[in-house]
Amino acid sequence: MLIRRERTGDAVTIDAVHRSAFERSPGNPSADPANPSADPVEVGLVHRLRDDGSAWIPTLSLVAEFQDRVVGHVCLTRAGVGPFPVLALGPIGVLAEHQGKGIGSALMHAALGAADALDEPLVGLLGSLEYYPRFGFVPGTRLGIIPDVADWSSHFQVRPLTAYELEIKGEFHYADAFYTL
Repeated sequence: MLIRRERTGDAVTIDAVHRSAFERSPGNPSADPANPSADPVEVGLVHRLRDDGSAWIPTLSLVAEFQDRVVGHVCLTRAGVGPFPVLALGPIGVLAEHQGKGIGSALMHAALGAADALDEPLVGLLGSLEYYPRFGFVPGTRLGIIPDVADWSSHFQVRPLTAYELEIKGEFHYADAFYTL
């Protein structure tokens, strides 16, 4: 497996990754009952993030390739905690038939390593309280960081990186695309 930056021409395969990873089915809580065949929101989110020049960071959109096929994707985009620039992670997805093989973990480690190498202080995300702590994520409230949407508080987590400073506290604000889901 190879982890690399997203290239021009990867968008279609990245869409397929997120379609597979977040397939809408009756058991999926994000499924649209009025249109069960609609794309998962993550597909459109990646497109809106790419179109947002102030949020999109091309060097932090990574894909996992296996046998010359894109099988996973993750992106980190610009976010903020008060006046401090930070990063938001997501979406992250792996083709359904490749899940459970460590590809998501490899993408997480690569994304966090790249962010750290770029002297970013912190990464925030909304996600599983069982999955993300293995990568060093903790509830944002532990560091005095809360999401600016109260309903997100229960699953909001942050990962401080080497450049993190204790004065980074307050409301976490995602790129605008996250608020149109």
